[in-house]
Amino acid sequence: MVFSDVNVCAVVNAVSSGSHGQFLAVSTVPPCVQPQPKHAVEPSLGDDVLKVVFTAEDLLKVTVADTPAPLMELVLALMTLQRHDNCHVFGGWRRRTIRNLPVRAEPLLQLLSPAGIGPLFLDPPSTGLDDGLAQVLATDRAVAEAELRRICASGRPRTAWIRQLAVRDRHAWRILEQAITAAHRHVLAAEWPRLRSAFHAETAWRTHFLARHGLERTLTGLSTGLRWRGMSLEIDAPGVDREVTLRGEGVVLLPSLLWAGRVLVAPQPAGPALIVYPALTPLPLHDKDTVGDPLAALLGGTRADTLRALTKPHTTTELARALHVSVPAASVQARTLRDARLITTHRDGKAVLHWCTPLGVSLIAAPAAEPVEAAGRVGT
Repeated sequence: MVFSDVNVCAVVNAVSSGSHGQFLAVSTVPPCVQPQPKHAVEPSLGDDVLKVVFTAEDLLKVTVADTPAPLMELVLALMTLQRHDNCHVFGGWRRRTIRNLPVRAEPLLQLLSPAGIGPLFLDPPSTGLDDGLAQVLATDRAVAEAELRRICASGRPRTAWIRQLAVRDRHAWRILEQAITAAHRHVLAAEWPRLRSAFHAETAWRTHFLARHGLERTLTGLSTGLRWRGMSLEIDAPGVDREVTLRGEGVVLLPSLLWAGRVLVAPQPAGPALIVYPALTPLPLHDKDTVGDPLAALLGGTRADTLRALTKPHTTTELARALHVSVPAASVQARTLRDARLITTHRDGKAVLHWCTPLGVSLIAAPAAEPVEAAGRVGT
């Protein structure tokens, strides 16, 4: 993921530069109480701005992500793990996560800075771990070399392992595969049902907000420090003076439940750019006791899944496929929700489309509260 280049905050204690198998030494002292090294470089407090220039075509193609991206969420979580802000929200999560982080996962921290900088190939958009990992391991040598050179130029130490990754050393890439797998198992796997539920609540609310308030308020309301000027979104980004010009392929708004920093921009080699923003309610604030799903408790599990699926229009056949049920069963669920005015149904040619009503969206999004002022948000 190519994020806006900013100064790197040094938050790790030591990086070895020896042979294979020697990696970042991660302190077990909780990040929120760990003293900042005197030589650490904090982002400057200037007026630097990341400017994202839209075309008319891009403005017509702004969408909200359908599903969370596991590798992107993992990379952002590991970046947040190294930060020192928002301790009242992420402090406990950081302490628990770093205390039990497997040794095999530690190499990833060499590649990721707390400022949001990491190699493009490490977190391709994907719907599952296996799919994403396959894309990572298929990275071309030239791409890997260029991306690793870029992150090192931005402040990451060029360790022996990073040099070996750059030349596609087989053992180094095997270590990377093991690190991703171990980190995913430790950081995300157990939390994934809760994260996915929180993600869908966030995106349903954000989609409803977009329909109600329009594009400008949606974009500038993603976090603090955003302004719309002309055809550009300006993002306060200390240490950055950069302009990203979109190519008319649109933008996908992707919330992260475990990212505590500023809004990040990730142009993709093909397809729409990603604008990654901290979710209104980060994962640590979602009560574990309610993951068992208050919506499911209200509607029943299958109807809750049906309602969430219909934040995007589905035919009855598509709905059945999404729910892994028969078409008649999907039709019954849709009829029940329609009778409760939680979805609407209309015909488009030969197809019958089902879609959430505003009431249905509001019910899905109930765990998140609408921000009144930017000061009430979590993030930098």
